[in-house]
Amino acid sequence: MFSPQNGSWQSALAGAIRNVDELCDRLGLPDACREPARLAAESFPLVVPESYLARMQPGDVHDPLLRQVLPLGDELLPTPGFSADPVGDGDAKAAAGLLQKYDGRALLITTGACAVHCRYCFRRAYPYGEEPRRLDDWEPAFAAITADESLDEVILSGGDPLMLTDQRLTDIITRLEAIPHLRRLRIHTRLPIVLPNRVTDDLLRLLTDNRLTTVVVVHANHANELVDDCAEALRTLSRAQLTVLNQAVLLRGVNDDADTLAELSTRLIDLGVLPYYLHQLDRVSGAAHFKVSEERGRELIETLRRRLPGYALPRYVREVAGEPFKTPL
Repeated sequence: MFSPQNGSWQSALAGAIRNVDELCDRLGLPDACREPARLAAESFPLVVPESYLARMQPGDVHDPLLRQVLPLGDELLPTPGFSADPVGDGDAKAAAGLLQKYDGRALLITTGACAVHCRYCFRRAYPYGEEPRRLDDWEPAFAAITADESLDEVILSGGDPLMLTDQRLTDIITRLEAIPHLRRLRIHTRLPIVLPNRVTDDLLRLLTDNRLTTVVVVHANHANELVDDCAEALRTLSRAQLTVLNQAVLLRGVNDDADTLAELSTRLIDLGVLPYYLHQLDRVSGAAHFKVSEERGRELIETLRRRLPGYALPRYVREVAGEPFKTPL
C-alpha cells in the first residue's frame, strides 16, 4: 500500500503556498503577474500545495497547471450570464448541508475547505459558513436521508471531503452505513491529484471496511497532473478494488485541444481510473476567461471518439440548474 514519503498530509497542507509573491518567486513568473493576482486573491485566496507546484514548468505563465490556480485580473471583470450560483445549489438544499438534485442520490457539503483553489470552481462563492460543523449539526441531514427511502447513494462533497480527518470521516460514514436503504457512498475529491499523500493506508481501510460500495471520483484536467506521487496515489486507490472515476472540466488554455484530452484519458486508463465526465464550464462569476464554446467541445469529442476506445471516452455534459440529470452535449 501507499505510504507517504514526505510527512503527513496535514503537514503538506500546512506548507501549501498561500502568498502570490511566493508563488511568483518560486516559479520565476514576470512581475506583471503580481498585482492582478494579488487583487484577484483578495476575494478568492490562493492555495497551492508543494506537490502540485513541483509539476509546473518554471517561468511558463501558460503552464496548464499554473493556469488552473494562478489568480488573474480577468476574474474581476463582470460577465453577463455568469453568476455566483450557476448550478442552482441554493435551490437544491433539502436540509443544512444536504443538497438533492437527482433521483436516488443526495449530496452532503461536508466542508468548505480545499487543498487547492481552482480558479474556475463553481462553488467559489458558496456560503459554507451556513453549513454544519459539529457532527450533531448533521442530524437534520441524516434524518432527511433516513426518511427518504428512494435514496440509495450519498455523495460526500464540499469543498473537499478528504480535508476532513479520518475520525470525522469515520463518524459520517458510520452514520450513513446505519441507514438501511443506502447502498453506495461516492466521494468527490481533488486531493489525490493535488495532495497525494492524503491517500494513506488508514484512509484505504476507512473507505473499504464498511458495507457501502465506495466510488471515488477524482478531478484531473491535464495529463501533467498525473505523474510521480499523484500517479502512485491513483494506482493505490484502483488496486484497493475501489471504483475510481475522473471528471474533468473543459478549460481554455488548459485542455482545449484533442491531443491534450487524449493524453489525459489514456494516462488515466493506465493508472486504473476511468474517464467519467468532461464538463462544460459552469458559468460562475470570475471564470469566464476559461470558457470554451460548446461547438468546439463537440468537435473535440468527435475527434476523441475516433482516437480512443469507448471506455476511455468521457461523456461531454453541462449541468443545468433545475434539470434532473446532467445534460449531454
